[in-house]
Amino acid sequence: MLSGRLFELRDDTGPAAVCQLARLDVLLGAVAPVADRPGAWIVAAGTGIALLTADGALEWLDRPEDRTPVPSRMNDGVADPAGRFWAGSMAYDGTHGAGSLYRTDPEGTVVRVLDGLTIANGPAFTADGTIMYLADTAVGTILRCRIDPVTGDLVGGPETFAQLHDGEGSPDGMAVDAEGCLWVAMWGAGAVRRCHSDGRLLHTVTVPAPHPTSVCLHPGDNRLYVTTARYGVKSPTATSGAVLSIPVPVKGTAACSWHSTVSP
Repeated sequence: MLSGRLFELRDDTGPAAVCQLARLDVLLGAVAPVADRPGAWIVAAGTGIALLTADGALEWLDRPEDRTPVPSRMNDGVADPAGRFWAGSMAYDGTHGAGSLYRTDPEGTVVRVLDGLTIANGPAFTADGTIMYLADTAVGTILRCRIDPVTGDLVGGPETFAQLHDGEGSPDGMAVDAEGCLWVAMWGAGAVRRCHSDGRLLHTVTVPAPHPTSVCLHPGDNRLYVTTARYGVKSPTATSGAVLSIPVPVKGTAACSWHSTVSP
């Protein structure tokens, strides 16, 4: 993230399994592939949303965090099943309430959907695109929002899906599995939680790094992938900063793309 690098990890092993696809001169928070454009990505980077072309050029759609009262940056993001791209932001110094959630529609318009967040992480969507989960890591809250799959608008306000307490860790990146359950990386707790859609805790996976940052589940194999942090960690382990692969009893769903109508 901080080095602005995008990597591809292949299924084989050895040095050739890791390939650097791009290196930006700004922080790189999250990416999603652009449908029907091989090698192109939509990215949450620096202070906004941009297209990263196959030749490594960055084409900005908007930089909304340039217009905030405190220095801020983009953070986590994902494409939804309808082909929109959602990404959150945060202040560099963690100023309470300075973060927002943005939606980028297929025509390239960037819309602020929620504000008053502190450290926006996730989001994660159900397979039908009607439910979005969003973590505000700094306050230990996971929100659940109902989404109109046609317009992308929120149906009513966010509701609290889970409130974490001191000692439990903080909710970070998330993913929804093939059974509709939510997996949450627990920053500071060295664990990933699996929760039922009704909020019940079903399972906890311990990981050998104190600060897992995000998760994804393989759609064809029962494997959980976990990214972890090393930068700023007071007591890192040997695997802090690694990408971990863990067998689990459930599959994921296929990753979604941004369906762009913007001319290449």
